[in-house]
Amino acid sequence: MNIISIKDNPEYKEKAIQYFQSKWASKDSMMVYEDCITNCITTSRPLPQWYLLENNGVVIGCAGLVTNDFISRMDLYPWVCALYIEETYRGNAYGSKLLEKAKVDAKSGGFSSLYLSTDHIGYYEKYGFTYIGQGYHPWGDSSRIYEASL
Repeated sequence: MNIISIKDNPEYKEKAIQYFQSKWASKDSMMVYEDCITNCITTSRPLPQWYLLENNGVVIGCAGLVTNDFISRMDLYPWVCALYIEETYRGNAYGSKLLEKAKVDAKSGGFSSLYLSTDHIGYYEKYGFTYIGQGYHPWGDSSRIYEASL
């Protein structure tokens, strides 16, 4: 298993853009991932970060570390976003590897907590996240908000 930071490995930019778009983007949001991933490479700030998880050279997952995950609690940051593990690789705690990398990078960026929004109950609690309340998305949905102390 290899976690690749796109900020540290810009040669993976196109592969990352295509992978994130294939898992998370709609026709209308393709440019969100392209623009954010492209610009993470050139910023000196600790955020955003985008990660690919590879197994023997094959991308099997991804995650992001961003300032806001399209949620109303803009007073909280950074956020883990877009965590995804290919279905055939699930059940092996590979998502925890990406979560841990995000925690390490958030802490090294000077943050004391890490947040995420999700509808999943029971998954993130296994990896040190605690439910802290509801948040609201611009498109009208709501999600549970979790926090992990770093």
